Amino acid sequence: MFGYPAFRPPQQEIITTLLRGEDALVIMPTGGGKSLCYQIPGLLREGCAIVVSPLIALMQDQVEALQQLGVRAAYLNSSLAPEEARSIEQDWLDDRLDLLYVAPERLLQPRMLALLDQMTPALFAIDEAHCVSQWGHDFREDYLQLSALHERYPQVPRIALTATADARTRQEIAERLNLTTARHFLVSFDRPNICYRIALKDNPRGQLLRFLQNEHRHDAGIVYCLSRKRVDETARWLVDQGFKALPYHAGLPADTRADHQRRFLREDGIIIVATIAFGMGIDKPDVRFVAHLDLPKTVEAYYQETGRAGRDGLPANAWLVYGLQDVITLRQMLDQSQGSEIYKREEQHRLNAMLGLCEVTSCRRQALLAYFDEPLEKPCGNCDSCLNPVATWDGTEAAQMALSAVYRTGQRFGVNHLIDVLRGSENDKIFQNDHHQLPTFGVGKGLDTRQWKSVFRQLVARGLLSVDMTRFGALCLQEPARAVLRGEVEVLLRQDPKGSSARRTTKNVLPEHIDVGLWEALRECRRQLAEDQGIPPYIIFHDRTLQLICEQRPASVAEFAAISGVGDRKRDKYAAAFLAVVKAN
Repeated sequence: MFGYPAFRPPQQEIITTLLRGEDALVIMPTGGGKSLCYQIPGLLREGCAIVVSPLIALMQDQVEALQQLGVRAAYLNSSLAPEEARSIEQDWLDDRLDLLYVAPERLLQPRMLALLDQMTPALFAIDEAHCVSQWGHDFREDYLQLSALHERYPQVPRIALTATADARTRQEIAERLNLTTARHFLVSFDRPNICYRIALKDNPRGQLLRFLQNEHRHDAGIVYCLSRKRVDETARWLVDQGFKALPYHAGLPADTRADHQRRFLREDGIIIVATIAFGMGIDKPDVRFVAHLDLPKTVEAYYQETGRAGRDGLPANAWLVYGLQDVITLRQMLDQSQGSEIYKREEQHRLNAMLGLCEVTSCRRQALLAYFDEPLEKPCGNCDSCLNPVATWDGTEAAQMALSAVYRTGQRFGVNHLIDVLRGSENDKIFQNDHHQLPTFGVGKGLDTRQWKSVFRQLVARGLLSVDMTRFGALCLQEPARAVLRGEVEVLLRQDPKGSSARRTTKNVLPEHIDVGLWEALRECRRQLAEDQGIPPYIIFHDRTLQLICEQRPASVAEFAAISGVGDRKRDKYAAAFLAVVKAN
């Protein structure tokens, strides 16, 4: 039915677990094949599988893909007219559905529970399960009530799935969903096809423009920004630069957001500029890049957001620019939040870990995987640190000067004033505070302002300094600074480049041996078929399947059916059209 020759580890083991009636918690990276883990047992077990999904667009996307395969799938959500919803409910009661996608808030309504009481579901699949975690980045309060499913229907197996969760979030998911005794499947977090690249902000728009023009001129991608205003401005600017760009954030009308998401899924080469409100569960396989114009709040959020690139396994870029001002802005947002002190302290630790990933001088993938407690023995060879190793310098003396300036000015001033002290600037603020009389005044003239900003940024990243937002971004000493000031430890700092590099670091998506003429003809055939049916092109075939058609050039229905990604239903539906294209090219 699905057209794949074999399972990926550990899909078969997860499926077998559910077929035995047991529960499972699955942590599997984006593009790893999570959906098959509940779709196949949902088809094989008696009854209709209930899939809890957090987003309307995600439900529609998955249901359209399943219907293409001949699976009897449907969804119930607020986008349906009452008569449509009643018709789907009747199909469900009459055993005419294999999988039913439902939002958590709807599933727990008395009407839905009454319908569930009339039948035995094949299983409950809780997708995007990290939404249950209050420490996570996509918390949904309705997910907290899903433990009631186990209490009400103890005989029905459950599977909870997410693409990203650190140890704490995994534990919370298991506890909140009553899955502590379930089998836990933790698949590698590594996405080797994604090239991770992080750079300092130096005219961010100019950096983004060079990145897009040099590497992704006609590709689909996502650009994340921290604020709605910045999203709108960036989208307009990209349109002015000749790109097909659309904004997406919670401040836009719902129908506008839905239209922009639909266009992103169904048209080629669309760039969505968005806040993190966009993308959870997006199943578009050919997103070639994810760019961040602002620092994500946590490594977990960064991994989740970058994971929306390259779901088809082909090369993709995760590109990020950041600066110390990002840290100050995020810290300000954190201080203004309604969370408890414990929550704020945890989030500060996570922000520090994200900054640490940015400042690391070794392989970024090793650092990223280490955050999820997964060791990577050798450097990956597909991140900026591996492809263009960063130079380091002995910054011990500079760090001592910087820390001393913080101490002698009373830990009450921000980075710009501290740099003025170190460089011996003679301005009013210096004289008003008598800082021209300090021993540290003028001792740092050997470094320019940009270099000192780099020093302070890296000292914050290493936990030697913290930013106090209650005092307008004042830098404060942390306990590890004591050893540096005493000269007990050496401080190696990364040598920031003097200008932005536009060097290409990933190979072309299309392999050199592919016939470009045939490739474009197959894509056009796919586009026309998708347009006729009102569905995204990738629901017909992923780019990977089109590449295999190019390589193998099938001449018969049997040869076409043998290609990975071509199931029985798609063979019957599409073989003639695609074989004709191959024959003509």
